[in-house]
Amino acid sequence: MPETGLDNPALRTDTVSMPVPATQPLAELPASLRASMLLRCLAIQGSWNYEILVGNGMGFCVEPALRRLPGGIDGRPYREALARQAVYFNAHPYLASLAVGALARAELEQVPPARIERFRTALCGPLGSLGDRLVWAAWLPACSLVALLLFGFGWSPPAVILGFLVLYNVGHLGLRDWGLRAGWKHGLRVATAMGHPVLQHGPRYIGRVSAVLGGMALPLAVHRAIGGQEPLSPIPMGVAVATPVLAVLLVRLQGRAEGWRVVLLLLAAFVLYSVVR
Repeated sequence: MPETGLDNPALRTDTVSMPVPATQPLAELPASLRASMLLRCLAIQGSWNYEILVGNGMGFCVEPALRRLPGGIDGRPYREALARQAVYFNAHPYLASLAVGALARAELEQVPPARIERFRTALCGPLGSLGDRLVWAAWLPACSLVALLLFGFGWSPPAVILGFLVLYNVGHLGLRDWGLRAGWKHGLRVATAMGHPVLQHGPRYIGRVSAVLGGMALPLAVHRAIGGQEPLSPIPMGVAVATPVLAVLLVRLQGRAEGWRVVLLLLAAFVLYSVVR
């Protein structure tokens, strides 16, 4: 299993006595604050640079919550917290909202600065690893294959693009919103949220679905691309259905059937089909 950093001691805060907050923490993330922070998360890479990466973006996203510190925007706690949050940070842009929520709550509860800085540093590796596996290696390819399948089914290019954008952004925006709410809920105990089954096991299951989608989409898309006018005709549909079925069969027969025998069987079936046709 890929290293996610969940065993990092800085993230295991459940066994450490929590400091008594200097101010009463907010029980739930207010709707207006949630909307403001989520909207800013969409621009978290707007000031990306090679020196601090998304550090400025983190400060920008957390800033609405910091206004609730004692003294408001003119107070010393606000200025110190904003400076602390606008330093080096690196994570997957979609899962960075998990850190935004957790750090915002930690600042409002006035957790000691040294502890916040250690916690903030410890978040970088796990959020980058989990996000890359779930989004770039699983969700994006799956959405691309769905778009290819829609093209094979005869959808127009604008409709295919629209379908891809809708599907991809449902997952993308949902992940950002979940991360913000989960980070706020768990605070320094955010390792609990990073152990969510979708983050830990989602890439594996999405990868399996993508394999089936690929087996269905490629024959249909190729058939249409070479000039096929009937995407739902028996031949391409038969190939599209047979490909994933054959893939499942090969997996089941792994270790029990030699490759050359399977190839000969497929060639014999193809020759028989050509003669009968």
